[in-house]
Amino acid sequence: MSDTPAQGFDTLQIHAGAHPDPATGARQVPIYQTTAYVFRDSDHAAALFNLAEVGYIYSRLTNPTVGALADRICALEGGAGAICCSSGHAAQIMALFPLMGPGCNIVASTRLYGGTVTQFSQTIKRFGWSATFVDFDDLDAVKAAIDDNTRAVFCESIANPGGYITDLDAISAISDAAGVPLIVDNTSASPYLCNPIKHGATLVVHSTTKYLTGNGTVTGGCVIDSGKFDWSQNDKFPSLSQPEPAYHGLNFHEALGGMAFTFHSIAVGLRDLGMTMNPQGAHYTLMGIETLSLRMQKHVSNAKEVAGWLENHPAVEKVTYAGLPSSPYAERATRICPKGAGGLFTVALKDGYDACVKLVDSLELFSHVANLGDTRSLIIHSASTTHRQLSPEQQEAAGATPNVVRLSIGIEDPVDIIADLEQALAKATA
Repeated sequence: MSDTPAQGFDTLQIHAGAHPDPATGARQVPIYQTTAYVFRDSDHAAALFNLAEVGYIYSRLTNPTVGALADRICALEGGAGAICCSSGHAAQIMALFPLMGPGCNIVASTRLYGGTVTQFSQTIKRFGWSATFVDFDDLDAVKAAIDDNTRAVFCESIANPGGYITDLDAISAISDAAGVPLIVDNTSASPYLCNPIKHGATLVVHSTTKYLTGNGTVTGGCVIDSGKFDWSQNDKFPSLSQPEPAYHGLNFHEALGGMAFTFHSIAVGLRDLGMTMNPQGAHYTLMGIETLSLRMQKHVSNAKEVAGWLENHPAVEKVTYAGLPSSPYAERATRICPKGAGGLFTVALKDGYDACVKLVDSLELFSHVANLGDTRSLIIHSASTTHRQLSPEQQEAAGATPNVVRLSIGIEDPVDIIADLEQALAKATA
């Protein structure tokens, strides 16, 4: 939980959550490679387990290195508290866990990462939960999809794979009117480009694997709580607003107010789900975040230059980058992501699937991987990989049809990125 005073983004990305080690004076956050922590005495142990005192118990729940990362991301997102976990998918389940119950549903955007669509359409059924997928540009459809059993509205700020920008202000107004939280996956934007909490989000989730770490070394996830949602405004969230049988009857919202979600996610969520981030992974991400603003500026400037070049290439049917003046989301991008529309977009080729495959196989500078947000430029054919498990209709709704490739533009020299695309497109269309 962050107690960092108001400072600029560039300062927070280096200093938030970090203090010289009291034992050694070490300036960089140490890797606390330990499973457990010695209690001062029996009263101290009891106070920790009663949530009467904040401290370290067991590294499945809390760890100083992981805690420093949570504090830093929380400060960058402008939240009240944050919880780090093992992956972005883990973060999504962690976000939903205190809110849901058998028979409950979420209303989700059709424009989501393919793995998220599968998690929400298939996997969560095993918990007795369900999801309704809606085009979030159709605000009336979003309103109509919310019913008495809806417990959250879910979207991505910049959607993967196409770089679509969600109108967070309009969607949060709908979720607020329905008395349910808005959960925003901010992975593709990072807190440097977008602050969902300022646009009404209750919870923000990240795959820290991507832009936050930025170097393709470790997986991780994070959930940031705005601390602004009234969990007791209705009876939809008993785990937070009523005595929680999983934690000796504690009423989290009554006892902890704006920190209810954060403490519940640690005391119950991490305790029982065990989706723990390891401290070495947290350390890599902490180091990556120190250069986040610098990297994001370069990602954005490169993406604008590359997307503009691709838009005029004779082999290209369409480029979806919201940073282009021709994009239908250009105005929305300046409002939701004022520092830039990110480094992620798709390219549709006129010659279809075969040309996409040849393009991917002909690139030399680009890496063909199932990841995004790396310093390196990356490419993948979503329909046959990350979105392969979806139906053709779902692929089309997500912007991942067979004639489309997804580009994650890195921070290399843009001349070299364009040269690699130029030679590969020549081979793909020969």
